[in-house]
Amino acid sequence: METLHELLVRRHSIRRYKPEPISAEDVTTILEAALLAPSSKSARPWQFILVENKDTLERLSGCKAAGARPIAACALAVVVCGEPDRSDMYIEDMSIAAAYMQLQATALGLGACWIQVRNRFAADGEDAETIVREILDIPENLVVECIMTIGHPDEERRPVDTSKLLWEKVHIDTWKPQASDAE
Repeated sequence: METLHELLVRRHSIRRYKPEPISAEDVTTILEAALLAPSSKSARPWQFILVENKDTLERLSGCKAAGARPIAACALAVVVCGEPDRSDMYIEDMSIAAAYMQLQATALGLGACWIQVRNRFAADGEDAETIVREILDIPENLVVECIMTIGHPDEERRPVDTSKLLWEKVHIDTWKPQASDAE
């Protein structure tokens, strides 16, 4: 069995997918991971919209000027929304749930990529969240954080070289600036 550390070293954002569907069992497992995510005060302010329809995926891929093309090619997109009225930590809670989905997809041998929506814009300057909201009829009381693309990877990525981790970003007991921080 793969350890969490091994999974983290292996995980990458996957942006190219094969046209194979994802099994219902794997979809359920990925959603269970999201629903198991912790949330502040157990508010669970998230909502998830699953999209498999190719025409809808193509339309969603135009929600941003750059970086949303993987949506058109994935087998499944999960739109991660949140209810700000349920928790002041709704952004953090949505983010944790999305990250859990991404890790679970990787553990299942699938690829996933976080496509940021909140505070992003289409090529014409229209708010990406508004575009996604209109395509999927999302109520106004929900905020759209991201779209998680999931599918069978059509690209290979090498595991992260842990010798290149930025250990200078770690401080013990107090802030200790590096030479580059002091400049």
